[in-house]
Amino acid sequence: MSHRQDNQREDIRFQVLRLLEANPRITQRELARELGISLGWVNYCLKALLDKGLIKIHNFSANPNKLAYAYRLTPAGLAEKAVITTRFLKRKLAEYERLREEIEFLRREVSEGNRDDGGQGSGGGV
Repeated sequence: MSHRQDNQREDIRFQVLRLLEANPRITQRELARELGISLGWVNYCLKALLDKGLIKIHNFSANPNKLAYAYRLTPAGLAEKAVITTRFLKRKLAEYERLREEIEFLRREVSEGNRDDGGQGSGGGV
């Protein structure tokens, strides 16, 4: 698996842990919708988190909707979320810095282009 795929999977794991912590009664369908991934992938991810001991799943048997679950982060899950939050933030800050540099480069390029043609560029300003 590539480094990029590893990062994407970790980003999904981070988002799942974040959403579960914020709303333990979120459904798998809601998770899939929020994350823009398939229901099957959500199920796979939840099973992996459960197998790693990062979450516990509680079924409300008294609930007429037998599919009602609550997902709780375990202490290990909270610790893992803290670790991957730090890595997620570092990746996003690096991405932000690259974009900021690219935007600055493009602004200079547009500015120089406008000077070269006497300010009569294509009409699109930034």
